[in-house]
Amino acid sequence: MALILIPAAGASSRMRGEDKLLREIDGEPLLRRQVRAALATGHPALVTLPTDRPARCEALRDWGPDLSSEILPDANDGLSRSLKAGAAEAGRRGLDLLVLLPDMPDIETEDIATLLAAKEPGDIVCRATAEDGTPGHPVLFDRSLLPDFADLSGDRGAASILKRHPPKLVPLAGNRACRDLDTPEDWADYMGERARPR
Repeated sequence: MALILIPAAGASSRMRGEDKLLREIDGEPLLRRQVRAALATGHPALVTLPTDRPARCEALRDWGPDLSSEILPDANDGLSRSLKAGAAEAGRRGLDLLVLLPDMPDIETEDIATLLAAKEPGDIVCRATAEDGTPGHPVLFDRSLLPDFADLSGDRGAASILKRHPPKLVPLAGNRACRDLDTPEDWADYMGERARPR
């Protein structure tokens, strides 16, 4: 089993005043959509949140016991702060840690399940890639690595851990493991593609 960490404590700084995690896809806020995809795997999830985004908390208020949240007073320390919180919680539960970024709308339950199923005895890190092999997300860390997260800092994520422990690469279809929506232009492109006839 793994704890699915959804690090949603960022400031959406490239969205020019909008909160990207509350933008809607098919009538549902992106953050809520990603939580739903995570919980559909049957694994528990933890969402980290900042102190100044109450609407994100509101978007998650009616989930059941498989979802927990943690508000981070020091969220400005960067992604590392969320990773530390996720590693600490996974350690308390005796679980592996899967990091699912909340701004990647192409990632679906089946993709998360594919990554989880790819882990075999002896695998320390499993990382999703695009179909062409480009490294992306989600990333699954074995519970033996959780103490390493205490040394992370800033907004570089778990790059130092990945450098020490080259991951098993798990390809997903197309570019879904690499596409995130960071800017209004990203959103416009994404919604335009969804609106085209298939």
